[in-house]
Amino acid sequence: MTTALSARELLEKLVSFPTVSRDSNLELVDWVEAYLNGLGVTCHRDFDETGLKASLYAHIGPEVDGGVILSGHTDVVPVDGQDWDTDPFTVVEKDGKLYGRGTCDMKGFDALALALVAPALKRGLKRPLQICLTRDEEIGCRGAPPMIAHMEGRMPRASLAIIGEPTSMRTVTGHKGGTGFDMHLRGFEVHSSLQDRGVSAIMEGAKLINWANQMNAENRANADPNSAFDPPYTTVHVGKIEGGTAHNITAKDCRFVLSFRVIPSENPQDWADRYLTEVRKLEAQMQAVHPSCFIEAKPLWEVPGLAPEVEGEAEALVRRITGDNATHAVSFGTEAGQFQAGGYSAVVCGPGNIEQAHQQNEFITLEEFAKGEAFMARLLDILCE
Repeated sequence: MTTALSARELLEKLVSFPTVSRDSNLELVDWVEAYLNGLGVTCHRDFDETGLKASLYAHIGPEVDGGVILSGHTDVVPVDGQDWDTDPFTVVEKDGKLYGRGTCDMKGFDALALALVAPALKRGLKRPLQICLTRDEEIGCRGAPPMIAHMEGRMPRASLAIIGEPTSMRTVTGHKGGTGFDMHLRGFEVHSSLQDRGVSAIMEGAKLINWANQMNAENRANADPNSAFDPPYTTVHVGKIEGGTAHNITAKDCRFVLSFRVIPSENPQDWADRYLTEVRKLEAQMQAVHPSCFIEAKPLWEVPGLAPEVEGEAEALVRRITGDNATHAVSFGTEAGQFQAGGYSAVVCGPGNIEQAHQQNEFITLEEFAKGEAFMARLLDILCE
């Protein structure tokens, strides 16, 4: 039998696996599965198409429907180019904080969820607990939908899901959805003194970026002042652009990623269709100058928003535990909208502050981690009622 580990010990172990999204997470998955197997828990895996990444899920308690899912992702963002004061893959305690990549986003919650398994087995649950650890969240929430489908028929169906992204233990009932495109514009090179005979991929790409600026301005002007979101409207963003050869040549290539963060009352696909209409219109104009020109718009992700539920079961449970009755919505996306789309009542609640996510010297405070432990203890009491 496996020796049960504390939440702190589990956090240290999880952080030690450098599960950057571009790399495999199987070393972490192997370890977690072995740990849970040692406690007597059967696990299931859902692999990606390469077989190098997997989501892991498990059922604890009576073999009946109606359980509670605790879900977190296993992947973390890269540390490339960041100036860390400590080894990012070693948990270091300093000044009331636990430093390390993923301590906040979101291996802190993963550790707390896994730490609940041993006491749940010891006490004997009346209502089931399910643990879900997903892959590829940081590159577009790609892992949750296939895992949710994979769960069907392999274990009893839970009724609600708590997604433990860092909310400072606030009860978040709404978040924005989103979609994004990897853009590649191919122009036609000529000397810039003859630019009317060529097509600058950069200058044409700037037209799409300007469209994004126009959409932001229109959405801002029409925003609902009573919205719980900040900002209270759908936003369009380009964070990086590259292309061109020299200052006096019309650019042959231009690449950028354009993304949307969409309020739940709007559909990400509607925004995608609207944008692609602009893309095709611009492409036709480019090809009228030279037929070799084109625009590729490769879809990168589509994540549904989390819509506040009327008398939602997940919200009611989390509010019962936290005592938080305020209304909270966030502008970042999570897998909660995907669980909701899969038929689960869903809510977002976890320890840590989202402002620390993806930062160099990422940390979670000891106080927040302790709040997470108290949340899990109260949840266990409820599951044993």
